[in-house]
Amino acid sequence: MTIKLSALAEKLGLEYTGADRDITGVNTLEKAGPDDLSFLVNPKYLHQLETTKAGCVLTSGSYAAKVPCALLSENVYMDLARVANVFARPQGCLEGVHTLAFVHPDADVAETATIYPFAFVGEGAVVGPDTVIFAGAYVGEGTVIGKGCILYPNCVVMGGLTLGDNVILQPGAVLGGDGYGYAQTPFGHMKIPQIGTVTVGDDVEIGSNTAIDRAALDTTRIGRGTKIDNLVQIGHNVEIGEHCLIIGQTGIGGSSVIGNGVVLAGQTGVPDNVKIGDGAMVAAQSGILGDVEPGAKLAGSPAIPAKAYFKAVGVCTPKLPELFKRVKNMEKELAALKAAAGVSNE
Repeated sequence: MTIKLSALAEKLGLEYTGADRDITGVNTLEKAGPDDLSFLVNPKYLHQLETTKAGCVLTSGSYAAKVPCALLSENVYMDLARVANVFARPQGCLEGVHTLAFVHPDADVAETATIYPFAFVGEGAVVGPDTVIFAGAYVGEGTVIGKGCILYPNCVVMGGLTLGDNVILQPGAVLGGDGYGYAQTPFGHMKIPQIGTVTVGDDVEIGSNTAIDRAALDTTRIGRGTKIDNLVQIGHNVEIGEHCLIIGQTGIGGSSVIGNGVVLAGQTGVPDNVKIGDGAMVAAQSGILGDVEPGAKLAGSPAIPAKAYFKAVGVCTPKLPELFKRVKNMEKELAALKAAAGVSNE
């Protein structure tokens, strides 16, 4: 698409400097061309303003004088997202319910919903207005899906679940599979039926191949505005608060409670039955052993306060080889002194 810079600025409620021009896309400072809008968020890339060919740069006022044309922002990263939304092309090419989709006669599908070929909508399911269900997706019996949701190809939403409004499930996400529950018996591991459900709040996004298990008896809950990356495992009866960030390959054990605004970086491990307080942040590849206080910043496995961990890793660890040498030399000197004094090493 093509949009005048003046029209883009008006649409976003921003001001611009320099001459008006056509903008046809968004790209990095390094790759942008004369018809592109680029951006400067991180001062690390300030030097690229001297060489960029971008027609306009989205940046804060302090850097605007360094380029011939600037779109002025007080929150560049947020406004970059808004600009990208202007140019984003939504996935899909169909509208309405395709004849090759299976929709149970007792399902309630809004007139403005779109259901692609080979999708399945079960008995008693409810699909809200403007929701799009792509090919190969499965919506189980009695599941309620709100308005404006997107279920990309091969998503699974098992029966009896509830999704709020504007929920996005990336390809291959699985919601409501059985939680991992077994009773140990003399005859082997007996499966405990998982008869609870999953509830997902408004504005949640769930990444590709992420699994959110059905509760054993009650509800697995994902709070409003939470964003979950690809390849995340969330166990049965977990409760995740609002506006959390759960990054790829994180695993959360059953019945754990995650507060609001929590960040769990990639490959974080959370065991069963722990509580992580509001606003806590856990660094990548950390292993949580117990409850985490609100606002805590942790790193490492087992996880400890982040400052202590990074000091130990960044300052102490590089010195270990030299320290090892010094200890070996001291041991040799001590052994020599003992030998000279006739003292046994035993």
